[in-house]
Amino acid sequence: MIINKATLAALFIGFNAAFKGGFQRVTNEWETVATLVPSSTSENQYAWLGQFPQIRKWVGDRVVRNMEAHSYTIKNDPFESTIAVPKATIEDDQFGVFNTMFDDMGYAAAAHPNELVFGLLAAGFTTTCFDGQYFFDTDHPVGTGVVSNMQAGAGNPWFLMDTRRPLKPIIFQRRRPYEFKSMTSGEDEAVFMRDEFRFGVDARVNVGFGFWQQALGSKAALDAANFNAGVAAMQAFLSDEGRPLGIRPNILVCGPTNRAAALEVVKAERNAAGATNINQGAVEVVQVPWLT
Repeated sequence: MIINKATLAALFIGFNAAFKGGFQRVTNEWETVATLVPSSTSENQYAWLGQFPQIRKWVGDRVVRNMEAHSYTIKNDPFESTIAVPKATIEDDQFGVFNTMFDDMGYAAAAHPNELVFGLLAAGFTTTCFDGQYFFDTDHPVGTGVVSNMQAGAGNPWFLMDTRRPLKPIIFQRRRPYEFKSMTSGEDEAVFMRDEFRFGVDARVNVGFGFWQQALGSKAALDAANFNAGVAAMQAFLSDEGRPLGIRPNILVCGPTNRAAALEVVKAERNAAGATNINQGAVEVVQVPWLT
């Protein structure tokens, strides 16, 4: 193949098509638990997370709630993946072998938000949220007391979540989307020094926590008793003024090791004793491979 601007442009179009093909095959499980928040700066501040919005009867003057001075910030991080294609491979018309690699690169790029979101969820027992406590903790300050949104244990984690509000428990922040790029000019250093063209993808994104009140994390056994206790705990969450928040978990998130237990708890018609399973259909099960 004669290498010129036209052939390189056609090559980029082909590799980009392979990239997009892989990108479109990914199921975005992260969207079930996270809200996409666009970003236009290096970081976003979420001081308003200290106020869980509620409506009150208007009697007399309005009651103005000052925003608490939480310093919760999510900084945008850069991510990339790059492949070098030898110039000789293109000259010898052997570049077709790279299509599968770019297909896989697209798949990896589209799956990356899943890795970030569910990786953060798994780390919620040791990662702080807006109130300075771990996202899943036993002593979140509420009013004059503390509230727990976790169950202790030594097993693989599972999570109950209320994802019906506009802001879901996890925030996926995007400054710049995943974009396929090339480095093919003869004036590029890689082309001149190494006789290779480079193709890659990059983005600026990050993840963080929303309201801890919308999630409960457990490392206890995933059984009916602990499931019921978790649901009851979440439904009992109150505002700082002592009013019910109306939290009702609608999904159960687990990894591969808890899949069978999750389906038994909320999908089986009858429990182990043969009685009617009162939790059948109570929540949807979201099983993802990024939780262990």
